[in-house]
Amino acid sequence: MKQYLVLVKAELSGKWLTEFQYALVYLFCHLRILKSSVIYGANASGKSKFLEALMFMKHFVITSSKESQKGDLIDVEPFKLDLETEQEGSEFEAIFLYREDIYRYGFEANRQEIISEWLYHKPKTKEVELFYRDYQKFEIHSRNFTKGSTLVKADLIRNNALFLSVAAQFNEKISEMVIEFFKSLKTISGLHEEGYQGYTMSSTQEPRHKEKILELLKAADLGIQDITLELLDVTKLPKDMPKELKEIIEKRSMEDNTEFISDVLTLHKKYNSDREHIGHVNFSLEEDESSGTRKFFALTGPVLDSLENGHTLVVDELDSKLHPNLVCKIISLFNSKDLNPKNAQLIFNTHDTNLLSSGLFRRDQVWFTEKDKYGAAKLYSLADFKSGEVRKNEAYEENYIRGKYGAIPYLGFFDSLINKEMLLPDENEE
Repeated sequence: MKQYLVLVKAELSGKWLTEFQYALVYLFCHLRILKSSVIYGANASGKSKFLEALMFMKHFVITSSKESQKGDLIDVEPFKLDLETEQEGSEFEAIFLYREDIYRYGFEANRQEIISEWLYHKPKTKEVELFYRDYQKFEIHSRNFTKGSTLVKADLIRNNALFLSVAAQFNEKISEMVIEFFKSLKTISGLHEEGYQGYTMSSTQEPRHKEKILELLKAADLGIQDITLELLDVTKLPKDMPKELKEIIEKRSMEDNTEFISDVLTLHKKYNSDREHIGHVNFSLEEDESSGTRKFFALTGPVLDSLENGHTLVVDELDSKLHPNLVCKIISLFNSKDLNPKNAQLIFNTHDTNLLSSGLFRRDQVWFTEKDKYGAAKLYSLADFKSGEVRKNEAYEENYIRGKYGAIPYLGFFDSLINKEMLLPDENEE
């Protein structure tokens, strides 16, 4: 059975942005892992930056060897608030469990080149270094990473491409495993569901997946009885559609018989004046349903995919547009032993403090981001506090709001504005 564990740290230009780790519990050679974690923090404290760093790492690992050429810049952003570090590299590292083995992979890069890169493998109890890269110098394990030596001798690794990505292209097995893990890591935005709504739409074409999506929609009490895909009529494309897009749609429709989905129709019950059910009516998901309904529909695809395959799902602003009770239910799906037998994980950030009093999270599942006075952010866990400072059953929500754990905005300046009468006076006052 596949299990996944994500431990991430990212360092931007010498300043620790995040340090994200779970407690591993070894019990008769089995690992017990946390199935959900939540991140809190003030606005501009680094919550989204942590997830952006993870998204970048995933994308760069998968694509660096094939989507760039010699001389292309690497899309990393230095820490800009420190003269000493703004020219230094950005460091990323992930420790994860994939197919019962533990891996530790990371790299450091600036805009021009890879500064360092490393891969360690822990199949049993001892961690083995498979390779370490220092600019264009490579130390390679001769027995466990044999194809790596061949690639280095043939000078096939560009200074702006990851060694791991190149090795995977040449069918190096362990590199392929690491790439597989990063592909299985789902990172999505809770603010812009358009990026994954299409995936959920296409999932409804499979009867088994459609049935599960409908179950979630009904459980969310959205009044939706059924869903139907509305296909785009290629012969009646909108007049204001860009010419280039029209040509692409028409070409693919003619050559590949591709069908394009224009909308999702949601079926609702219709009643007469006596509140008797007399039939049904279709709503357009895009035009008639609320933004919360559209967001939840879009989420059902990635959520069900993660639960079914044991993947890790990372969501920026999960609670955006959703009722707090509905967010609790999504978290409960991942925490459930019955509904999540493959140990899928949910990692998300939020401002919804109600979740802290929901009973869904232990101390080691709650994380905070906080910036210091120099603009550098850090990520720390509620479990980092001593047991005397944070008790197991204390009121986490109340204590967080009053600032006991940090990671809240300092709003004293608002008070000074009021006290100094700096707010604009009422124009009607004489």
